[in-house]
Amino acid sequence: MNVHTLDLHFLGYDDAIAVYVVETSEGLVLIESGPHSTFLSLRTGLNIHGWKISDVKHVLLTHIHFDHAGAAWALAQAGARVYVHPAGYPHLLAPEKLYDSARRIYGEDMERLWGEMQPIPESNLQAMEHGQTLHIGELDFTAWFTPGHAQHHLAWECESTIFSGDVAGVAIQGGPAMAPCPPPDIDLAAWKNSIGLLRSRNAQRLFLTHFGEITHVQQHLTQLEAMLEFWVEWMRGPFEANEPPEEITPRFQAFATNQLRELGVSAENLPKYEAANPAFMSVAGLLRYWKLKSQGRLQ
Repeated sequence: MNVHTLDLHFLGYDDAIAVYVVETSEGLVLIESGPHSTFLSLRTGLNIHGWKISDVKHVLLTHIHFDHAGAAWALAQAGARVYVHPAGYPHLLAPEKLYDSARRIYGEDMERLWGEMQPIPESNLQAMEHGQTLHIGELDFTAWFTPGHAQHHLAWECESTIFSGDVAGVAIQGGPAMAPCPPPDIDLAAWKNSIGLLRSRNAQRLFLTHFGEITHVQQHLTQLEAMLEFWVEWMRGPFEANEPPEEITPRFQAFATNQLRELGVSAENLPKYEAANPAFMSVAGLLRYWKLKSQGRLQ
C-alpha cells in the first residue's frame, strides 16, 4: 500500500496537519479531511498528484475535532462517503452544537482557524463499530476504538500501517512524542489502554495527523505514554491549589516548551508543535480530567 502525505500548511506552517491519500480500484481513500480553513490546500495537494476533490470516494475520520474532520462535509458534497465513530456520527449529521461549543473556546478566531461546517447527509455517512473492516477495492481498513484523547476516537489499520489520529500523539520532523490533551474527554486510563491496543497490533508504521510517518513504533508509543503520565501529574498541583487557568497556561506553556528544547526540538519547530498542540487547550483538558477524577467519574 502506497500512502501519499498531503501537508495542509495550517496557519502557514509546514508539518502541522496532514491528511493521507491511498489509491484503490474504487477511487481515492482519504484519511482525515483537515479543517475547512485548509480546504484550498487540500485541493491543491490533490491537484499536484493529478487528482480532483471528486476523485475522493471514501473519507476515514479518526475523530470529529475540527483539525481532523472540519472539511468532511465539503468532501461529502462532492460525493464522498464519510466514516466515523458512532459517538461522532450525530455531530456530523447536525454540527450546530459542536460548532457553537468550539466557538465559545475560539471566539472571533473560529473562522480563521477552522472555517465553516455544514451537515453531512445521512446517505453519505457511516458509523463504524470496534474491529469492523471496510473492504475498499483491494484493501481492507479496520476501525479500532481508541479513546483517551477523545471518547469518539478511531485508529484505522490497513495491512501493517495504522493511521492513528491523535491517540499516538504529536511528533514534528522526527521530534519527541507529545500528548494533545484538549477538553472534554481526556482519560488517562482509557488512553493507556488504547496505547496498549496499538502496541498489540505490531504495526510497522504509524501515520500521525500531526505529523507524518513513524517507523520506530514501539519506542514512540513508550515515549508518548511517559509524556502523557508526566503532563497529567504536572497538572495535579495547580488543580489541587485551585489556581485559575489564566495563571496556569503561561507556566505550562513555558514548561512544555522547555521540555521540547531539552529533547532537541529546534526553534523553527517549536511553533509547529504549538500550532498542532496548543498549550491552553491541554491546560483546559487536563484540569477537566482532574475535576472528573476528583468526582469519582474516572478511574
